[in-house]
Amino acid sequence: MTRSKFAIGLTLSAGLMLSACTDPEYAGIDRTNTKQGAAIGAAIGGIFGAAVSDDKGAGAIRGAAVGAGVGALIGDDLDKQATDLRRKVSNGNVVITNTGDRLIVTLPQDILFATDSTFVRSDLQRDLRAIAGNLLAYPNSTIQILGHTDNTGSAAYNQDLSLRRAQAVTAVLQDAGVPSSRMRAIGRGEDQPVASNLTAEGRAQNRRVEIVILPNA
Repeated sequence: MTRSKFAIGLTLSAGLMLSACTDPEYAGIDRTNTKQGAAIGAAIGGIFGAAVSDDKGAGAIRGAAVGAGVGALIGDDLDKQATDLRRKVSNGNVVITNTGDRLIVTLPQDILFATDSTFVRSDLQRDLRAIAGNLLAYPNSTIQILGHTDNTGSAAYNQDLSLRRAQAVTAVLQDAGVPSSRMRAIGRGEDQPVASNLTAEGRAQNRRVEIVILPNA
């Protein structure tokens, strides 16, 4: 067996082993991201191992094996955290996306704020507190709170509004116990649309706050 095939075998074995050894409470959840995490970790670990080792082939194999294990653990935690979030957040307009290396919780601004307001609605504060409880239960991450707007109005105004709304969501999470050191509020303004600003429906999709959960390595 060549070294490259051996490294691939270690990657798959680590991913399958970690996905098999699961908590019964999460037995029914999709483990795709656990395996994807193993693959990503193996690739990064292999490159790093080759770079720091005198024997490039052996270093790549060792790095791939270690990286696969770490990546699979991160992916497994994200799968569990996403499942817990979906159980606890009752608002069907809140979208939880697991990319395999991070979780993105998307909250449409129209359900969070009144027009031009930066005060989070009281009923949405309950969902934010549920998210805060989840963040406290999974402490090994940093969190970016990103505010986005449509392109109505001036770019400068939209930038400021998006930042203030991101800060308002951050304040609710902090008030619920999430340490400020884990969080960063960022205003993106109108610069990162996810839909066309030429229609009312597209502009509504672009007005959003994203809570991005980034696992610590």
